[in-house]
Amino acid sequence: MATSRLPRGAGVLRPRLHQRGEQVIGINHGIVGAAQDPELRLAVQELTARLRDLTAHLTPDQARTVEETLPVLALDREAMTGRGLTLARLGQLTTAVGPVAQPVADALGRVLGLLG
Repeated sequence: MATSRLPRGAGVLRPRLHQRGEQVIGINHGIVGAAQDPELRLAVQELTARLRDLTAHLTPDQARTVEETLPVLALDREAMTGRGLTLARLGQLTTAVGPVAQPVADALGRVLGLLG
């Protein structure tokens, strides 16, 4: 009976350490459909950059929320449409932070507008 052997370690999730030393385990499926919607891709990239800039003005809990949200943001329209809860969390955060978060609110509005 013939058996096929996978290379050593194939199919195994390997732990990765996050910037703060937390262990993160997951699979990177890549970005699907990003080239299909360049306008959305640019809007998500802008939102991500604005969120990173805002982090310096946030409380530790708010910064953790942003940090947890960044990997969830996708450049794919279908994936982003299913991320309504994540986008709502970002909207609440920008409201709570106030005027310093206005650039993030504007970028979030552009993403939501593109998603319809």
